[in-house]
Amino acid sequence: MLSIHFDDVRPEEYSPSYAWWSSRIDFILKKEKIAVEVKMTRESLKDKQIWEQLIVDIARYEWHPDCETLVCFVYDSLWLVWNPVWLENDLEQSNTYPVKVFIRPQ
Repeated sequence: MLSIHFDDVRPEEYSPSYAWWSSRIDFILKKEKIAVEVKMTRESLKDKQIWEQLIVDIARYEWHPDCETLVCFVYDSLWLVWNPVWLENDLEQSNTYPVKVFIRPQ
């Protein structure tokens, strides 16, 4: 879907290591300098685990040379996120660069 709106969408690019490991950013919009992280809830990935993983992702991607903005999309088809608005707001606050979090459906 990203390729409908953006010409240069690069999947799974490695980020700099953080806390002794590196990870892959799901998508990079290189020209726009936007990183996109996608997660999907499941029984083993609920509120707390989503929050913990995204906190680490936010800190890690801050240092990526092609990431000036991070967009996180959480697909919660099982309705496992108890308070999505709180989680979105909490994760978007107090970052040194723009972070936008979407949890859908709500």
